Amino acid sequence: MRYSIIVPVFNRPDEVGELLQSLTRQTRKDFEVIIVEDGSTIPCEDVCRQYAGILDLHYYNKPNSGPGQSRNYGAERAQGEWLIILDSDVILPEGYLEAVEKATHPQSPFVREGQGGGPEGSPSFSAFGGPDRAHHSFTPVQKAISYAMTSFFTTGGIRGGKKKLDKFYPRSYNMGIRRDVYRQLGGFSKMRFGEDIDFSYRIVEAGNKTALLPDAWVYHKRRTDLRKFFRQVYNSGIARINLSRRHPGTMKLVHLLPALFTIGVIALLLLFALGLGLYGCGEWLDAQGLRPTDNMHQGVGFALCVLALLPLLFYSLLILTDSSLRNRSLRVGLLSVPAAFVQLTGYGLGFLHAFWRRIIRRQDEFTAFEKNFYS
Repeated sequence: MRYSIIVPVFNRPDEVGELLQSLTRQTRKDFEVIIVEDGSTIPCEDVCRQYAGILDLHYYNKPNSGPGQSRNYGAERAQGEWLIILDSDVILPEGYLEAVEKATHPQSPFVREGQGGGPEGSPSFSAFGGPDRAHHSFTPVQKAISYAMTSFFTTGGIRGGKKKLDKFYPRSYNMGIRRDVYRQLGGFSKMRFGEDIDFSYRIVEAGNKTALLPDAWVYHKRRTDLRKFFRQVYNSGIARINLSRRHPGTMKLVHLLPALFTIGVIALLLLFALGLGLYGCGEWLDAQGLRPTDNMHQGVGFALCVLALLPLLFYSLLILTDSSLRNRSLRVGLLSVPAAFVQLTGYGLGFLHAFWRRIIRRQDEFTAFEKNFYS
């Protein structure tokens, strides 16, 4: 068998149904689907049963242990040459597997004999990933969050963009890896957040190559509201510090930018508050007749407020314009502004929190963030 598609699931039967429906529309049929129910209280077994006669589908139900360990559970039972890891909240376009096949086929320009640790005639890479997009059926909030996670102006394009500030590493919402390499490396770790990047780092550190397949993209729903989105990116910020400790030398400038952005936003807000205070002080002094009439306090206060707001307004306008054009929707563009600030400041606060605990206080990853690991 050519491909095994492995999907861990936790309380998402409706989304699994959409994913399975998209798999029935693939132009290639040489694949199996392995659904691993990770201790859900709302199982998707009935949904899977509807596709049992249409897809080569295998459903497993196990106690909760997290997505990483559930992927490993599925990989142990997979038969395909390539394991394709997907999140349950993705939808595949019709040509997804065809795009993967073109890249992994012996006639592909990716193929280089004797490279990548594979047999002769195999691709030069042992693992791959692809970008993600927003489907037209997604809500405006989901489209805004998708923009915040994929735009060069928010994440530096490191999640599969054409322009990027760091090397691309496959992520678990859309990741493929040769089955023999997966098993040699032992699969995903027990990290609760960042386990996919940890796995990608270990793939490369073992001498394998990874590739970005631009045509093997997926629709990715992500979070449904900004509160959940904040929690997600906050934990991603924590994971980045843990990853840098596990894999020295992997911290890049792009990973520091959200923390610097967060510090900058806090500084600008404090400057704005100072300006308001000076302006208000000038108004009070004027009312009491206790100051000259040169309006010095008000002038300085107004200048500080403008100085604080200009960078924030410029960045907001940049996001609004770019997202509105990309999504062809002013509403999505407007929602993308708070989504971008949540993405950057949420990640930045998590990063700074972990920096304090792991770097300054020198706590180990389990002591500092016990809840970020599965037992």
